[in-house]
Amino acid sequence: MTHPLRLAPGPVDLSALSTEETPDFDGGKSEGKEELAELGPELADLQEKLFAEGRSGGRRSVLLVLQGMDTSGKGGTVRHTMGLVDPQGVSITAFGPPTAEELEHDFLWRIEQQLPEPGRIGVFDRSHYEDVLIGRVRALAGPEEIERRYEAINDFEARVAASGTTIVKCLLHISAAEQKERLAKRLDRPDKHWKFQPGDIDDRSLWPAFQEAYEIALERTNTEAAPWYVVPADRKWYRNLAVARLLVDTLREMDLAWPEADFDVAEQQRRLRDADPLG
Repeated sequence: MTHPLRLAPGPVDLSALSTEETPDFDGGKSEGKEELAELGPELADLQEKLFAEGRSGGRRSVLLVLQGMDTSGKGGTVRHTMGLVDPQGVSITAFGPPTAEELEHDFLWRIEQQLPEPGRIGVFDRSHYEDVLIGRVRALAGPEEIERRYEAINDFEARVAASGTTIVKCLLHISAAEQKERLAKRLDRPDKHWKFQPGDIDDRSLWPAFQEAYEIALERTNTEAAPWYVVPADRKWYRNLAVARLLVDTLREMDLAWPEADFDVAEQQRRLRDADPLG
C-alpha cells in the first residue's frame, strides 16, 4: 500500500497539495500530540536496536532529509521527533552557506562528510537540495550546472541507499499565508528576533520562483531509492506526528533485532556470581 504522504511519480504541482490537511489522521491537536508521545517509546526502542546493530558490525543507518521554505519547521520537527530518542544515536547537521573550502569541491562533497555512520539516524536540516533550489532561484550556478546536479543527486542517493542507508526525504509543505503569520510572530516577540533574518522577506518575495524550483527538484529526484514525502506543515502538531510516524515505519520495515552475544552468556553469569570483590 502506498504511503498517503508519498509523492506520486510525474510532474508536481505544489498548489494542488494541501498544506493544512491531516492525511491518515482523524483526530485534532490534542490527539495528535498524545499519539506522538505514545510513539516515543517504540521509536526509542527501534533507534536503540539500530544503534546496537551498528556497534556490532552492522552497516545500516537512516538519513532523514528535511527541506522546506523558511518557517516550515525544520528545527521544530527535529526537536519534537529526535527528542524522543537517545541523542548518542543521532547526528544532526544544519547546512548553511558553503564555506570557502567547501566551494573548492563539488557541491556534494560537504554532504558526503556528514552522512550517518552505521547504526545512527542522521538528520539534514536543509541539505544538498539547496544547491538546486536557492542555486536555481538566485542563479548561483548556470543552467547547465543546475541540470547536471539533478542527476548527480540521484546517483549519489542511489549509492548511499545501496550502501545500507535508508533515505527518508520530507518536504515540509507550508502555505504563503502561514509563513507570513509565522514571520510576523517572530517580529512581534523579542525572544524570537534571533530566528528572524531580513533575507527571509527577500526570499518570500521570490515565493513563486521557489515553488517552481521545488516542483522541478521533487519531480526530478523522486526515485525508488529515495522517494519524497510531502508533509502538510501548516499544523505544527501534525507535521511532527507525520515525520515521527515515517521514522517509526522506516525502522519497523528494517526488521531490527538485538545482536546476539558473541560470548557464552551462562559462563559470564557464573563469573559474575563468583567475582565478589568483597570476598
